[in-house]
Amino acid sequence: MIANKPVIAITHGDMNGISYEVILKTFADARVYEDFIPVIYGSSKAAAYHRKQLDIQGVNINIINSVEEAGSKKINLINCTDDELKVDLGRSTPEAGTAAFAALDRLVTDMKTGIIDAVVTGPINKKNIQSDQFHFPGHTEFFEQHLGNGQEALMLLVNDVMRIAVVTGHIPVKDIAKSLTAKMITQKLTILNQSLKQDFTIVRPRIAVLGLNPHAGDEGLIGKEEEMIQEAIREVDKKGILCFGPYPADGFFGSGNFNRFDGILAMYHDQGLIPFKTISMEQGVNFTAGLPVIRTSPAHGTAYDLAGKNVASEESFRQAVFMAYDIINNRKLHAEITANPLKVEEKKGSRIA
Repeated sequence: MIANKPVIAITHGDMNGISYEVILKTFADARVYEDFIPVIYGSSKAAAYHRKQLDIQGVNINIINSVEEAGSKKINLINCTDDELKVDLGRSTPEAGTAAFAALDRLVTDMKTGIIDAVVTGPINKKNIQSDQFHFPGHTEFFEQHLGNGQEALMLLVNDVMRIAVVTGHIPVKDIAKSLTAKMITQKLTILNQSLKQDFTIVRPRIAVLGLNPHAGDEGLIGKEEEMIQEAIREVDKKGILCFGPYPADGFFGSGNFNRFDGILAMYHDQGLIPFKTISMEQGVNFTAGLPVIRTSPAHGTAYDLAGKNVASEESFRQAVFMAYDIINNRKLHAEITANPLKVEEKKGSRIA
């Protein structure tokens, strides 16, 4: 918090993709950051290159050495890379991976001091960023290890019509069934339920759970994994968590049944992300639930094929920024409700009803 405003950090991701385009387009409108202070972790040279290449007007960047120097009503940037950095639009390069990690590394150090309230991450290339220091399938696992304080993370995709989490994330399809356990599903349901309460201020969340097999196993004819899913649902029911299912994924989305629930738990990555991105490719947000830190990101990748063409939509990134700000405030409200529910109810009225 600086000047009574929360600080939202932004990592530049892969500089050869569309990250800088969506970042600069978003902050070209000063109204976006009226209520918080943006601090980009990246490269002033790369930012200037993209701004010139795309002819983006109205973006003046304030170069700072530390978060403490960040100016209110300014777009601040901390240089995390070598000034000789080369931008190679639309290509995956080792230099881009190194620069992406350098921003994350500096960010983690600063987040541990508590001066940053939330982070929005630009998309990375999960291959070129790999090194002895970064050996994770993606951002979710990286933040879980470095900022989780022993807490488990959960990938949660959010748009205007659904919030969908996944039990297994970035693993090969052939490993999904053998990776699933009733205990794991129970843990993910518990994290999802808590996140819906503290991050989205839903008092009594209703959660739908998807089956793994076609037709949710058809009573064991197409697979037995649904038995462990049912076991997990019974277990969280004992804790007072409202869970329903398991539902066959195709019929669940095809019938519009998802509109009846506050959250959805899918068994694997594509089971959840295909319907999510079909409905909301440009406006969806990826939120890392379950951690003490707040991290969001746009629900798209580096999009090398669009880099430098000035055609990428900034909508998903903008929504990720707004969601980070909203969750900062929602967590404060949840803490107040937990500490003194009657006082907050009088203060907020129907908002918590």
